[in-house]
Amino acid sequence: MKIYHGSKIILEKPTYKGSNPSNDYGAAFYATLDYEDACIWASRNNTVGFVNQYEINTANLKILDLTDKEKYSVLHWITLLLENRTLNYSFKTLNQGRINKLIEKYHIDINEYDIVIGYRADDAYFRFPKEFVVGNISLELLEKVFELGELGKQFVIISEKAINRLRYRKAVEVERKYVGKYYEQVQKATIKFDEILKESISSNEGTRIGDLLK
Repeated sequence: MKIYHGSKIILEKPTYKGSNPSNDYGAAFYATLDYEDACIWASRNNTVGFVNQYEINTANLKILDLTDKEKYSVLHWITLLLENRTLNYSFKTLNQGRINKLIEKYHIDINEYDIVIGYRADDAYFRFPKEFVVGNISLELLEKVFELGELGKQFVIISEKAINRLRYRKAVEVERKYVGKYYEQVQKATIKFDEILKESISSNEGTRIGDLLK
């Protein structure tokens, strides 16, 4: 399997423990199966970066695919975010009861896995699940946000066993046309989300967090 990691540097020897522990899935090696997504991420700081290309043999590795709708829902993904990310004090204080109930009901121990596949929720996108937690958007409309495909998916290596399977192949300098694309992508997703949020607040229809946690 080919995977890609967009970065400002060439990275021949990645580590699964080197990133920020407050990222979406904790300290891990974050990559993608989509070459263009990696190009956009590599150029997110308005500079030309690199797409590092790797191959990984996933045979006998335990993979948690949170985008598999037959097994998991957006709620499992949200719960992982709430467990791993550093939450704003006021948000955490006002919603601690709901956060605790979500974790109690939808927690997944990712330490049992080698790889996690899931949606991306960097700082620009973390607002989306937070609006669900405070009750401003229904579960159905939140799922619609992800179906739009603007957030992208991550391929995340979280074990030593998996990182040892990774084989570096090459690094390609990103074309200048990708500079600024990340912010265009964020703006596009945000506009769509704001439209959906307005629809949700005005209608009060759909499944709300309070309905799920009764």
